[in-house]
Amino acid sequence: MQQVRPPAVAGAFYHGHKQTLANDVNEMLQAARLGHSEAQVLPKAIIVPHAGYIYSGPVAAVAYAQLAAAHDIIKRVVLLGPVHRVPVRGLALPGVSAFATPLGEIQIDQKAVAAIEHMPQVVESAAVHAQEHSLEVQLPFLQSVLDDFKLLPLAVGDATPGEVAEVLEVLWGGPETLIVISSDLSHFLPYQTAQSIDAQTVQTILTMSHEVSHQQACGGTPVNGLMLAAKHHQLQPQLLDLCNSGDTAGDKDRVVGYAAIAFNETVEQEQ
Repeated sequence: MQQVRPPAVAGAFYHGHKQTLANDVNEMLQAARLGHSEAQVLPKAIIVPHAGYIYSGPVAAVAYAQLAAAHDIIKRVVLLGPVHRVPVRGLALPGVSAFATPLGEIQIDQKAVAAIEHMPQVVESAAVHAQEHSLEVQLPFLQSVLDDFKLLPLAVGDATPGEVAEVLEVLWGGPETLIVISSDLSHFLPYQTAQSIDAQTVQTILTMSHEVSHQQACGGTPVNGLMLAAKHHQLQPQLLDLCNSGDTAGDKDRVVGYAAIAFNETVEQEQ
């Protein structure tokens, strides 16, 4: 059995050279810190985009910069993203001991694997993970902002929001556990059309009023599962950033939308 899943999109979605990648990520994080206020509370969950770094990296960095104060608190990251290449029923574990990027290896949390692998909606498939970019592109950011953590990566295929929420519930934990949902928004629409549709999608997520479709968000299933769990735990969503590829490195004829959203635990006001 393959023990380490090697990077599949290094050199394509992000730079494949270790030091250059580290510099790229740190520059994006620094720009995010300068352009946005620091988090008042530690996010329990974040939604971040997963395109090439020149397109969506700055937006993702805004969410990851919110984690700076918890660099030594977060010990487990539960990472969910949609499948793009290999279809699967349910939520797929990778069946490996670690994920690798040019920045090093991240150990898989085997206790977390054991906690969910018996669930009927959870399967194991190295093939689903082998070329999947939605999870991989998040890893260099996590390696740059957190000190020492383990990973529980789940590639989400044909599943219901309820099935996703059930898995998240088992893995919820406390402040040591961060949930990351990898999802872009609309795809290949004209710039102004995308702006309008993405704004509506973000409003749906912020109000958690109803499900988003896969046309609104390619990671719609894990996003919808997070919203179910977030309502149960009374999390408060907060929009951190919103743009599309026409604002970053692409033309405005066919754009892809990106949002960074934090889900924060509500804090009782002191009397």
